[in-house]
Parts: sequence; C-alpha cells; structure tokens
Amino acid sequence: MPRRRVPAGSEDDSAAQAVEVRRSARRSRTVSAYREGDRTVVLIPAKMSAAEEKRWVAQMLDRLAAQESRQVLGDDALVARAADLSTRYLAGRAVPVSVRWVTNQNTRWGSCTPMEGTIRLSHRLQGMPEYVVDYVLLHELAHLLVADHGPRFWALLEAYPRTERARGYLEGVVAAARLPHLPGPRGEARPDSLEGCGSCGSCGDAPGDQSGDA
Repeated sequence: MPRRRVPAGSEDDSAAQAVEVRRSARRSRTVSAYREGDRTVVLIPAKMSAAEEKRWVAQMLDRLAAQESRQVLGDDALVARAADLSTRYLAGRAVPVSVRWVTNQNTRWGSCTPMEGTIRLSHRLQGMPEYVVDYVLLHELAHLLVADHGPRFWALLEAYPRTERARGYLEGVVAAARLPHLPGPRGEARPDSLEGCGSCGSCGDAPGDQSGDA
C-alpha cells in the first residue's frame, strides 16, 4: 500500500497536523480517515487522481474535526475561547461581557450587542469544525470593535488564516440545506465511516442587534 505524507492544508500553525495518505488497490470507491498518534491517516483508492486526493483529504479532515468537536463547549469555555481569539488576532482589544449559546437564532450563525458587550452563537454551530466556530466567534468579537461590515471590519479578520475556508464551509452548509440530496455520478468515491475517531458565508445583514450579524 503506497504511503506519502501531505500538508494538512491548514494555514494556522497551531492547528497544523501531519497527514499520511495511503492508496490501496483493494479500494475502488470508498474513502476513510482516522487518527493515529499525532497524525491523520486518509485511505483512498489507488486510482484516484491528485485533484481528487486533495479534495477528499480536505473533506475527511473536516469530517474528523466536526466529529471530534461534538463535545460541545459550555458557555464558560466559550468565554475562555473568545479571550484567546481576541488576544491572538485582535491584540486583546475585544473583551465581551458574556458569550453564550442560544437556540433562537435559526437564520444567522451569531450576533452581538456592542453596547452591552454580549455575544450569542447559534446552537447550529455545535458539532461543526473548530475553525468554523472560531471564525464565527472572532467575527462577533470584531463587531465589538467595529459595528458595521465596512473595510475596517474585514481588515480585523485578515489576521485569521482560515476566514475564507470557514466562510466557504458555512456557505456549503446553507446550500446543502436548500438543495435536494442527489446521488453522485456513477463510480464517484464516497466517504466511509470515520474509522478510529473518538472538530461567511457566515455574514448576513439580517436585521437584529446593533451590528451586522454573522
């Protein structure tokens, strides 16, 4: 079984991880992934193209991350996470009074009230990859500093290396919810179970609090 290591595709050094791709002639359509020590192993069919390999590695890493993040952070942990993100990407300038999960936000991923320093995240984010939750949380932290979605706001998010990837993920979630689930082309690879695993489109200008909501 040919093996090779590939970059994990993360621009964030803190989230970097080793990925080993193993090709198998015994696999014709299935793809699977699991953690093995400090690396992630992705099993793919031997005949898969380089482009397909890249796409499936990214997809399986997201699936593993989502499954691992199903242990939901409590509100206290969210506050701590917000403090860490503010320190790393906003020079510690965004200091929320409270950060909590809510179940009444079904058309937006997050919202904040700058005058009160409060941030709310939709429960629909629970179980999504950690970098996606971090993006939405950082998005709302930035609103504590800049209420609108102008150039100054987006400049604050430039420091976060996974902004575009997280936005693309959320846009895909929205699109998937609107479209019928059709079978893929005959012979297209499909994901196996995630063996051995134990985590703007976000930006919407719907009316709400005193800021653009994620």
